[in-house]
Amino acid sequence: MKPNHQPRVLILTKQSTSTMAEVVTTAVAVLKAGGIVIYPTETVYGIGVDATNPQAVAKLLKYKSRREGKPLSIAVTDQAMAEKFVELNDQARSLYRRFLPGPVTVVSRDLGRVAPGVASEFGTLGIRQPAHPLILALVQTLGRPITATSANASGEKRPYSLNDILSRLSNQQIKLIDLAIDAGTLPPNPPSTVIDTTLSTPLVMRQGAALMETAATMPTLASFTSSSPLETRQIAGKWLLKYWDQLKATGLVIGLNGSLGAGKTVLTQGIGEFLQISEPIVSPTYTYLLEYPYRRHSQTGKLYHVDAWKIADAAQLAELQLAKLVQPGSILVIEWWNQIASDLTKGEDLSLAAPILTIDLKIINPKTRQLEIKIIRPGI
Repeated sequence: MKPNHQPRVLILTKQSTSTMAEVVTTAVAVLKAGGIVIYPTETVYGIGVDATNPQAVAKLLKYKSRREGKPLSIAVTDQAMAEKFVELNDQARSLYRRFLPGPVTVVSRDLGRVAPGVASEFGTLGIRQPAHPLILALVQTLGRPITATSANASGEKRPYSLNDILSRLSNQQIKLIDLAIDAGTLPPNPPSTVIDTTLSTPLVMRQGAALMETAATMPTLASFTSSSPLETRQIAGKWLLKYWDQLKATGLVIGLNGSLGAGKTVLTQGIGEFLQISEPIVSPTYTYLLEYPYRRHSQTGKLYHVDAWKIADAAQLAELQLAKLVQPGSILVIEWWNQIASDLTKGEDLSLAAPILTIDLKIINPKTRQLEIKIIRPGI
């Protein structure tokens, strides 16, 4: 059903009578009043509010719906403005020099100067310095950053036109939009690449094209150096956030390899923290399998933690019936993956819809670990 309510729209094309200055003046007035503005970018249509205004951000989160902990990025004019809101390290500065302005979001440690709901649950904040004159003019005139998230509701298609957005919204969502700037249909560019610089090794949270579309040609997805158990747990949580939508839809299988003391259980504890499991997670050495129910925001499911060290053969493995555990919302973590991998992945023993990742942990010194993440099967 077509929505019967339409937001105020300003046309900004070569054929329009509105000038850039007029559009900026109108949009900034809306932003200052705590309103929501849809605007074109060099990738997709974005949606912005004053990122320092708690009421405006709350209104935006109501519009987006089902965020489930996913953070919002902010748009700034330059690095100097970024440094008022995040702590930049050498990794981040290098990315700023190489890629900004442009379609790259650089994630750094948040300084706590944006409204609640903008920064991530990890205490980080994504920064966009767009290569689009309209957004730069909006931020420059407002004097504060605006949110830089796509204008589609959570889970909907990438918005390259206003119709892509409005035709998929409820009347309640459309009523939240105070102004839409229509620049026509945008080129079908991929969304921005998102790079987290808060770990010892940069983590690509999103590539310019969807990860699942390229994973089949990328047997090694990433390699990380962890300097502490805390960082190992953070890597686990941030990596799981990349696969959160897939986990909800199909389930997820993660195989862990590494010598005794390499950090397999520590990494599983990081997964548990991300899933907001309060029960202590320990190695299931003597029970083969432990089960942990979770509730993360509105999503419920189970974490299954398996220790394959003592599984002697395929018959003993079959008794565990692991394939039945791979369901939407579930995550199956298997320590000593190589012990059972060949038997477990034969035929259709595991749901073909669920991705299978492996993480190899190597001890570098008493504190440092090397983590290599590979995709065995991308899922669907």
